[in-house]
This record gives sequence, C-alpha cells and structure tokens, in this order.
Amino acid sequence: MMKFVFAILSLWLFACNCDSEQKTNGHADSLDTIECSREGDSLSVNSVPAYAQKIINAYPDFRIRYTDGCLVFTDGTRITCDDGKTKSFIEKLDNCDVEDMFSMTYDTTATTPLYLHDCGRGRCEELFKKMYGSTEIEARENLVYVDWFGQKIPFTKVNGASEQLKKVASELAKLPRYRKYLTNASSFYWRKVRGANRQSAHSYGIAIDINTTYSNYWLWSNPKCSETDKIQYTNRIPIEIVKVFEKHGFIWGGKWYHYDTMHFEYRPEFFID
Repeated sequence: MMKFVFAILSLWLFACNCDSEQKTNGHADSLDTIECSREGDSLSVNSVPAYAQKIINAYPDFRIRYTDGCLVFTDGTRITCDDGKTKSFIEKLDNCDVEDMFSMTYDTTATTPLYLHDCGRGRCEELFKKMYGSTEIEARENLVYVDWFGQKIPFTKVNGASEQLKKVASELAKLPRYRKYLTNASSFYWRKVRGANRQSAHSYGIAIDINTTYSNYWLWSNPKCSETDKIQYTNRIPIEIVKVFEKHGFIWGGKWYHYDTMHFEYRPEFFID
C-alpha cells in the first residue's frame, strides 16, 4: 500500500514539475519576444535615412532626432524630410525638402560640373530658418565678426560656422599669392536669390563671396539663359583656395553647373560619410 501511495505521489510531483517548466519556458519565450522587439526598435533607429543621419551628425548642437519621417528638434519642432512629390530641377530648388537636398552628391574631385548638377544649391528653408533665424532680426542676433584679409566679416556663430571660417582665413593667410582673390569679400545679406522667391544662403550668415573681380557667375556670362539652358563653364578661382574651404565644411559655387565661383557656403552635411 505504501509503495502505491509513494508511486502516486511521485507521479504528481513529476507532473507539477513539468507544468512549472512549461510556464518557465513560456516566460522565457515571452522574454525572447521582448528582446526581439527591442532589437527591432534598434533596427528602426538604424533605418534612419542616410540623408537624415547626415543632418543629425552635421549639426549636433541641435540634438536633432528622426521620428516618423521627420527631423525633430528638442522644442518639438518637426520638419518633414520627404514630401513625397516628384519634382523637376526647378521645383527642387524652389520647394526643396530635406531629401531633395541630397538628390545630388557634392564631389570634391570634380573639375567641370555635369549638366544641372548643383549640389547644395537647393536648401530646405524650414530647416535653415529653424537653425539660423526665420527673420533678418533673428539671423542678425547670431552674427559675430571674423577677421578676413583686412575686413571684418559678419558670419553666423550657429553650428560653429564662424569658427570654421576663422580656420579657413588662418590657412589661406599662409598662401599670400592668393590674397587678391580673397579681398573685397561680402557675406551676410538678408535677401531672396536673384530671380527667385527662395531665400539666399547669405540671409543665414553661412555664405561668403570672395573678390568678384576674379569671379565668374553663370548669369553674368549668360544673361538671356534660363535655368535649364546649356551653358559654358568658366572659372578663375585657384583650386587651392577651394580645397581649404572644403576642408572646413564649405561647399563651393564653382562646383555647380550654374556656377557662382565667388560663393562659398558652410554646409558640413555634404562632407559626412
């Protein structure tokens, strides 16, 4: 009799143990699911579009995040990255979103721009006004003066732009043979782009035009041409000057099909790998 009771008790304990293991394993499966979900979340972080990540990395002071197709600032401002519209060349200039800015690549090795290749000429106004000022008064509040070959050049301090321009000036000062190209410069000027309704980069204090005496501009040479006409490229700015600017995050208007060889603009996002 005792053996029978002992056998029944053993079977009951075994059954309880199996049930406990099943519950434990079930809990473990649940934890695995949670971990997968967390891993999935991290994958969603990694799925940030490359162009959005370049903005985030290029402008760390703003601590921008990417959420649901938007660049999100710490104050809650959301800027849509891609409006989903198929645009012509002109539309990408006049109604540029963040994604449109990166529809072309900035090639530091290029010598003659390809037809309609104007990387950096398009700017998402909502983004730039958020960073540098949405009005002339706001933009002016961010200006500091940079010593520039006998001049005091107003330039924005936002995103370290003025500090980078100082570095450019310091390096170019070691190349006195190029001084004539650098004098009589101009920078901040709140205005629209000539012939367009979009804001000039000079409005934000992120652009400098060097000596126009030695510069070429596509409309000066082709006053009757439209944006989509074919034009002849010309330039007189030494490439050594260009390389110094590019080293410190400035793109050059001479890399544009619609060339503007006097123009240098602080756009570090185009130098982010």
